[in-house]
Amino acid sequence: MTSFRSEQDEPVTSKAQLIATLANGCKPKDQWRLGTEHEKFAFVKPGDKPLTYEGPQGINALLTGLQRFGWEPVKEGANVISLRQGGKGTISLEPGGQLELSGAPVENVHQTHFEISEHLAQVKIVGDELGVGMLALGFTPDWTREDIHWMPKGRYKIMRAYMPKVGTMGLDMMLRTCTVQVNLDYASEADMVKKLRVSLALQPLATALWANSPFTEGKPNGCLSMRGKVWQNTDPARTGMLPFAFDECMSFERYVDYLLDVPMYFVYRDGYIDASGQSFRDYLKGKLPALPGQIPTVADWVDHMSTAFPEARVKNYIELRGADSGALDKLTALPAFWVGLLYDDQALDAAWDLVKAWTAEDRELLRTQAPVLGLKARIGGRSVQDLAKDVLALASSGLARRARLEKGRDESAYLAPLQEIAASGITAAERMLALYNGAWGGTTAPAYEAFKY
Repeated sequence: MTSFRSEQDEPVTSKAQLIATLANGCKPKDQWRLGTEHEKFAFVKPGDKPLTYEGPQGINALLTGLQRFGWEPVKEGANVISLRQGGKGTISLEPGGQLELSGAPVENVHQTHFEISEHLAQVKIVGDELGVGMLALGFTPDWTREDIHWMPKGRYKIMRAYMPKVGTMGLDMMLRTCTVQVNLDYASEADMVKKLRVSLALQPLATALWANSPFTEGKPNGCLSMRGKVWQNTDPARTGMLPFAFDECMSFERYVDYLLDVPMYFVYRDGYIDASGQSFRDYLKGKLPALPGQIPTVADWVDHMSTAFPEARVKNYIELRGADSGALDKLTALPAFWVGLLYDDQALDAAWDLVKAWTAEDRELLRTQAPVLGLKARIGGRSVQDLAKDVLALASSGLARRARLEKGRDESAYLAPLQEIAASGITAAERMLALYNGAWGGTTAPAYEAFKY
């Protein structure tokens, strides 16, 4: 995936420049790549408490320890807030100290599997030395908001103050959720539109298949994916299913118009300037209250694009954002799932045939049901479990046709954990609930041992 952060700070003087940030993402098929990102909760052993930033078992100590593997520190002020390594991607911090690997663009799912495995091995080496573990769930099983320590990043201070103004669970999203996502390329505007539509329609299916966050503050929360529920109550102006994407006039320009109507968070000028709730349209006119008389740069626009959080997001690639984080096999399964569907023309056409008759109301209802009911949700007169079987068959066929082999096997092997879930109809969250009501004796404390990396 390409980042525009390295572009020169060119002033934005026309809407065409904004559209170009998306259009420049078009690539011929032989240049398509995939980039996988995943988050995980860091906890102190023993005690299973969240990490502070400072201290011998803190996030800073963890980031320092990882530098022995060739990762270079990136600072904001005096604080190390991320690590980077050429050809390896970035390790960064979410607001509550969740550790995220944003992997490098790679050619196939085998490479993603190696990348994630290497990263988890490095984190475990350093974590074991520090007495720090990593938890593979989509929502913290027992921590309260007050338990969690905010990371020293300027943008998070602005978002922390703004979130309660626009939704009831934005702080939970920042502090208590972890996701896995994959970033994929497109060939043209028409290809982007088709992939975005299929991605949006099927995000609730991903939420169901990856659901593994059934606890809040030590008790069942009534959901299978609490992370999915949280996103429905974060900020309606920047989240959701983008019903306009299914209109005949959908285009790069239409997506830019959507982004222009998403309220801003900040502008970066040697530090973060609070522009929360302000309008990028006003900024284009030199009327932004936070920076009166100034117009944005391309870098400002790229920053703003990253503050919209729909179920599938367009930058100069498409981000698929619907899944809870989880164990290694589930992390690798996500790029396999979406690459099989979106990078094979036959699978993409068939997936569109499955979802094209759904209405905006159908899609929204499925988004609402999936975090609660999982594979028992229904769409178009059928269960999501049956839909999952069909979609996984399409993804498997698409991966087989790609024929990217490693030790004689293609990428479809990584779909096995999803196929097992679809066949049984039982999600990881439901298995955890059974443990809670059985062997765990009504407590979530064993989750830290059972679901650590």
